[in-house]
Amino acid sequence: MKLLHIDSSALGQYSVTRELTAAAVAQYVEREPGVEVAYRDLAADPLPHWTPIGGDPAALSPELRAQADANEAIMQEFLAADVLVIGAPMYNFGIPSTLKAWIDRVAVSGRTFRYTANGPEGLAGKKKVLIASARGGFYAGTANAAADFQEAYLRQALGFLGLTDVEFVRAEGIGMGPEQRAASLAAAHTTLKAQPLSLAA
Repeated sequence: MKLLHIDSSALGQYSVTRELTAAAVAQYVEREPGVEVAYRDLAADPLPHWTPIGGDPAALSPELRAQADANEAIMQEFLAADVLVIGAPMYNFGIPSTLKAWIDRVAVSGRTFRYTANGPEGLAGKKKVLIASARGGFYAGTANAAADFQEAYLRQALGFLGLTDVEFVRAEGIGMGPEQRAASLAAAHTTLKAQPLSLAA
C-alpha cells in the first residue's frame, strides 16, 4: 500500500492543515505499519504554473525536457498512491495556487480522465482521499456556504478523475480568535480519530 501525503499551507508550523495531515498519516502508519509514505510539500517546493509542452519529445530543449520529466514524476507518484492525504486550507474562498498547480499536473486527458460518448470518465483508479480543510470563518451549513469554492472545487476536480471516496476533516472559524481556533482544531482531531481510516478504498 502506498500513501501520498501532500501539504499546501504556506503557514509552516502555524498551519492547522499541516497538523491535521500529520495526525492522519500517523494514524495510517500505526494501523498499517508497512505502508509506504511519499511526501510533497507544495509550499516549500512549489510547482510553477502549468504550461503546455508539445511537439516531438526528442526535440525538446533541455529545460522543457526537465519540465516534462518532472511532470511525469508527479503523475506517476499520484497514480501509484492507494491513499491521498491532502492539506487544503481555504485561501480567499478557494484553494492555494500551489495545490491548483499540482492538480493541473495530474488532471491530464487520456491519463486520468477521458471524454466518451456518455460524458467524461475518470481513469485515476480506486483511491481513498482524506482532505484536511481549514477556514478562517464558518461556511459548512451556514449562509456563507455559497462562498465555499474550496471543498466544492476539490470534490469536483477529484471526482472528475474518478476519485469519489473523499472525506473531509474540517476546522472552521480558526481566524476568529485563539479560543475558537483551539476548539475547532480539537474538534477536527476528534473527527479524525473517528474516521474509518482503513486503507481499503
